[in-house]
Amino acid sequence: MIVRAATKTDANAVTGLALRLFPDHLYDELRKEMSSYIDGAESVIFLAEDAGEAVGFAQCGLRHDYVEGTCSSPVGYLEGIYVLEGYRRAGTASNLVAASEAWAKAHGCHQFASDCELSNTLSIAFHLGAGFAEAGRLVCFTKEL
Repeated sequence: MIVRAATKTDANAVTGLALRLFPDHLYDELRKEMSSYIDGAESVIFLAEDAGEAVGFAQCGLRHDYVEGTCSSPVGYLEGIYVLEGYRRAGTASNLVAASEAWAKAHGCHQFASDCELSNTLSIAFHLGAGFAEAGRLVCFTKEL
């Protein structure tokens, strides 16, 4: 198992994994977003591979605006992480998070953050297990005008 920064040639593999995490997105739109993260100066996608097969990814970026529970800027932010079912509980996600944290630290970050839906108990458990501390709970509202 290796973890490495994704390159332009990995865009299709990353998008295929990302569609499993974000199934309501259209492939072309998601590929464009993943490609912008791969090419970005303030973002990175790490890819986990087993025997050349993409088995997981972590999408990470720098946030300069306020991030709930933090007191510094920029903050490294785990925007998304996904590991194929057969590779879970084997350290793959931990390796992806570690690579993301090291990247954020190398980019001047003193804090690393993430989020998930309140109802996503599996993601909450993952984050707590990965060393994150819950900073708060938030319900967002919208209203059509």
